[in-house]
Amino acid sequence: MIRSFSIVAGAVMAAGLAACAATSAPDAPPVDESLAAPLNPLPTDLTGYLAHGDLDGAALLGPPPTPGSLTGQADRARYEETRALAGSPRWKQAVVENDLWGGGALKQYACKLGVAIDEKQTPTALKIMHRVELDVRTVGKPAKDHYNRPRPMIGDDKPICLPREDWMKTNASYPSGHSMTGWAWALILAELAPAKADDMLAVGKQIGESRIICGVHYASDIEAGRTLASAMVARLHGDPQFQADMKKARTEIARAKAAPSGCAA
Repeated sequence: MIRSFSIVAGAVMAAGLAACAATSAPDAPPVDESLAAPLNPLPTDLTGYLAHGDLDGAALLGPPPTPGSLTGQADRARYEETRALAGSPRWKQAVVENDLWGGGALKQYACKLGVAIDEKQTPTALKIMHRVELDVRTVGKPAKDHYNRPRPMIGDDKPICLPREDWMKTNASYPSGHSMTGWAWALILAELAPAKADDMLAVGKQIGESRIICGVHYASDIEAGRTLASAMVARLHGDPQFQADMKKARTEIARAKAAPSGCAA
């Protein structure tokens, strides 16, 4: 990750289908390029629900494709193809979605949900988002470190949507933490608001696609992130604290009256 169930069977299938999808996406919302900072979650004293060892991400995923394999070649071709999107509206949208918290990705879920995900109306839902993002680190980082796949832009000077920094050379590409977080949030919000499930899953898919467009992940990194997110959310459903928080969050969302501000018409 940058710096730093009931529905699981269908989610895994959706993850596989999403990995094959084209780079097209729903109409982009108005872009505020000041939101382009790398992931840096809001300060929190929370911890994740899961402990190290609760889920073996490396064993679940297996290794990334080798460069010479058909999938590895397709990964590279997709990277090269999406460099042509530099400066486009979809590129600018990907810049915004790099920031999961400060008005970027999380805001898109709220806009599609029609409910602000904030401390005032939905504090438990917001807490779940925080704790799950921390679980992504707990579950995803060991797999990243184990396979240590270089990011696609390393050794290549074609444009990417983020400033190039030294940490990119050592922060591994597989699985994508942003994709994992985005898909986990999508699955959880789809469960909390079933009538909005299609919208939540579409946003989760789009966040993963943005990492390909940015040039900081291969397509197979995104698929791996979704697969691991699906497994992680299934595991979370066995946690009593998570179950209790989901029950409270479902009530919060059902009772919320104020829609989020700043959403596209």
